[in-house]
Amino acid sequence: MLSGLLWAGATLILMTFFLSDYSIEESLYEFYLQNRLSGLISIAALVNLPIFFLALRKNKYAFASGIVGISLVLVLVIAFLKINA
Repeated sequence: MLSGLLWAGATLILMTFFLSDYSIEESLYEFYLQNRLSGLISIAALVNLPIFFLALRKNKYAFASGIVGISLVLVLVIAFLKINA
């Protein structure tokens, strides 16, 4: 789960860094105010998909189940952000 969270978080930070001229914190706050943070999180979570299939290919089922678990947590976070928008 930690690996999936780190990959998604790193992708989120990199995308924010390249898409915005402001600092990371200010950019994430602005994305939140514009109701675009959930979309950014969902795009960043897509990096977990090839990692999941690679883990299945190498028969690391516990690792793959951790990736699925963190993906479900990210879905809940996105749903929470969408509901409170």
